[in-house]
Amino acid sequence: MKRQVIICGVALATAVSTCFAAPTPARQVKTAQREKAVVALEKVATEAFKNKQVETFKKYLAPEFVGLDAGGFKNVDAELADVPKYDVRDNSFADMRVAFPSANMAVVTYQVTTQATHNGQDTSGTYNVASVWTKRERKWRLVFHTFMKSQ
Repeated sequence: MKRQVIICGVALATAVSTCFAAPTPARQVKTAQREKAVVALEKVATEAFKNKQVETFKKYLAPEFVGLDAGGFKNVDAELADVPKYDVRDNSFADMRVAFPSANMAVVTYQVTTQATHNGQDTSGTYNVASVWTKRERKWRLVFHTFMKSQ
Protein backbone atom coordinates (compact mmCIF):
# COMPACT_ATOMS: atom_id res chain seq x y z
CA MET A 1 0.00 0.00 0.00
CA LYS A 2 2.79 2.40 0.94
CA ARG A 3 4.55 1.64 -2.34
CA GLN A 4 1.37 2.42 -4.31
CA VAL A 5 0.97 5.77 -2.54
CA ILE A 6 4.58 6.67 -3.33
CA ILE A 7 4.17 5.68 -6.98
CA CYS A 8 0.95 7.72 -7.24
CA GLY A 9 2.68 10.71 -5.65
CA VAL A 10 5.60 10.51 -8.07
CA ALA A 11 3.20 10.15 -11.02
CA LEU A 12 1.21 13.18 -9.85
CA ALA A 13 4.35 15.28 -9.37
CA THR A 14 5.55 14.28 -12.84
CA ALA A 15 2.19 15.12 -14.40
CA VAL A 16 2.06 18.53 -12.73
CA SER A 17 5.61 19.44 -13.76
CA THR A 18 4.86 18.29 -17.32
CA CYS A 19 1.75 20.46 -17.48
CA PHE A 20 3.66 23.58 -16.48
CA ALA A 21 6.66 22.97 -18.74
CA ALA A 22 6.33 25.30 -21.71
CA PRO A 23 7.51 23.68 -24.92
CA THR A 24 10.40 25.50 -26.54
CA PRO A 25 11.03 25.36 -30.30
CA ALA A 26 13.98 22.99 -29.73
CA ARG A 27 11.81 20.74 -27.56
CA GLN A 28 9.06 20.76 -30.21
CA VAL A 29 11.54 19.67 -32.91
CA LYS A 30 12.92 16.92 -30.70
CA THR A 31 9.40 15.71 -29.88
CA ALA A 32 8.45 15.70 -33.58
CA GLN A 33 11.52 13.61 -34.36
CA ARG A 34 10.67 11.19 -31.55
CA GLU A 35 7.07 10.97 -32.76
CA LYS A 36 8.25 10.08 -36.26
CA ALA A 37 10.63 7.46 -34.86
CA VAL A 38 7.92 5.79 -32.76
CA VAL A 39 5.40 5.86 -35.64
CA ALA A 40 8.03 4.25 -37.86
CA LEU A 41 8.62 1.53 -35.23
CA GLU A 42 4.88 0.85 -35.02
CA LYS A 43 4.69 0.47 -38.78
CA VAL A 44 7.82 -1.71 -39.00
CA ALA A 45 6.54 -4.03 -36.26
CA THR A 46 3.16 -4.22 -38.00
CA GLU A 47 4.85 -4.99 -41.32
CA ALA A 48 6.91 -7.77 -39.70
CA PHE A 49 3.67 -9.22 -38.30
CA LYS A 50 1.99 -8.92 -41.71
CA ASN A 51 4.89 -10.69 -43.43
CA LYS A 52 4.96 -13.42 -40.76
CA GLN A 53 8.54 -12.54 -39.83
CA VAL A 54 8.26 -13.93 -36.32
CA GLU A 55 11.89 -13.37 -35.29
CA THR A 56 11.89 -9.79 -36.56
CA PHE A 57 8.56 -9.09 -34.85
CA LYS A 58 9.86 -10.61 -31.60
CA LYS A 59 12.73 -8.08 -31.52
CA TYR A 60 10.21 -5.29 -30.95
CA LEU A 61 8.38 -6.95 -28.05
CA ALA A 62 9.35 -6.36 -24.42
CA PRO A 63 9.60 -9.50 -22.27
CA GLU A 64 6.51 -8.39 -20.32
CA PHE A 65 4.50 -7.63 -23.48
CA VAL A 66 0.71 -7.88 -23.20
CA GLY A 67 -1.56 -8.00 -26.22
CA LEU A 68 -5.32 -7.54 -25.98
CA ASP A 69 -7.91 -8.30 -28.63
CA ALA A 70 -11.38 -9.86 -28.81
CA GLY A 71 -9.84 -13.22 -27.87
CA GLY A 72 -8.44 -11.87 -24.61
CA PHE A 73 -4.97 -11.21 -23.23
CA LYS A 74 -1.79 -12.63 -24.77
CA ASN A 75 1.80 -12.71 -23.57
CA VAL A 76 4.83 -12.72 -25.90
CA ASP A 77 4.69 -16.47 -26.57
CA ALA A 78 0.96 -16.45 -27.36
CA GLU A 79 1.35 -13.40 -29.62
CA LEU A 80 4.20 -15.01 -31.54
CA ALA A 81 2.28 -18.28 -31.88
CA ASP A 82 -0.63 -16.31 -33.38
CA VAL A 83 1.45 -14.63 -36.12
CA PRO A 84 1.32 -17.55 -38.61
CA LYS A 85 -2.47 -17.82 -38.17
CA TYR A 86 -3.00 -14.40 -39.77
CA ASP A 87 -2.99 -13.64 -43.47
CA VAL A 88 -2.76 -9.84 -43.72
CA ARG A 89 -3.00 -8.55 -47.27
CA ASP A 90 -3.13 -4.81 -46.67
CA ASN A 91 -2.97 -2.23 -43.87
CA SER A 92 -3.86 1.44 -44.18
CA PHE A 93 -3.01 3.70 -41.23
CA ALA A 94 -4.93 6.87 -40.34
CA ASP A 95 -4.94 9.53 -37.62
CA MET A 96 -1.70 8.35 -35.96
CA ARG A 97 -0.95 10.23 -32.76
CA VAL A 98 1.85 9.86 -30.24
CA ALA A 99 1.89 11.04 -26.64
CA PHE A 100 4.93 10.90 -24.35
CA PRO A 101 3.82 10.53 -20.71
CA SER A 102 7.53 10.38 -19.86
CA ALA A 103 10.82 10.59 -21.72
CA ASN A 104 11.02 6.80 -22.03
CA MET A 105 7.38 6.00 -22.76
CA ALA A 106 5.26 6.56 -25.84
CA VAL A 107 1.55 5.90 -26.36
CA VAL A 108 0.52 5.52 -29.99
CA THR A 109 -3.13 5.65 -31.07
CA TYR A 110 -4.53 5.30 -34.58
CA GLN A 111 -7.00 3.59 -36.86
CA VAL A 112 -5.99 0.86 -39.25
CA THR A 113 -8.06 -0.47 -42.10
CA THR A 114 -6.97 -3.99 -42.89
CA GLN A 115 -7.70 -6.77 -45.31
CA ALA A 116 -6.97 -9.94 -43.38
CA THR A 117 -8.02 -13.39 -42.25
CA HIS A 118 -7.36 -15.24 -38.99
CA ASN A 119 -7.57 -19.01 -39.07
CA GLY A 120 -9.33 -18.70 -42.42
CA GLN A 121 -12.05 -16.35 -41.15
CA ASP A 122 -12.32 -12.84 -42.59
CA THR A 123 -11.25 -10.21 -40.06
CA SER A 124 -11.10 -7.30 -42.50
CA GLY A 125 -12.30 -3.92 -41.34
CA THR A 126 -11.33 -0.75 -39.54
CA TYR A 127 -9.81 -1.09 -36.08
CA ASN A 128 -8.97 1.36 -33.30
CA VAL A 129 -5.46 0.66 -32.05
CA ALA A 130 -3.38 1.67 -29.03
CA SER A 131 0.22 0.72 -28.34
CA VAL A 132 2.54 1.53 -25.47
CA TRP A 133 6.27 1.61 -26.18
CA THR A 134 9.02 1.94 -23.60
CA LYS A 135 12.65 2.86 -24.15
CA ARG A 136 15.23 0.77 -22.35
CA GLU A 137 18.94 0.61 -23.01
CA ARG A 138 18.42 3.03 -25.93
CA LYS A 139 15.92 0.72 -27.67
CA TRP A 140 12.17 1.08 -27.95
CA ARG A 141 10.14 -2.03 -27.04
CA LEU A 142 6.42 -2.67 -27.35
CA VAL A 143 4.93 -3.44 -23.91
CA PHE A 144 1.21 -3.24 -24.70
CA HIS A 145 -0.87 -3.45 -27.86
CA THR A 146 -4.61 -3.57 -28.28
CA PHE A 147 -7.03 -3.28 -31.14
CA MET A 148 -10.78 -3.36 -31.41
CA LYS A 149 -13.02 -3.28 -34.43
CA SER A 150 -14.73 0.05 -35.11
CA GLN A 151 -18.51 0.07 -35.14
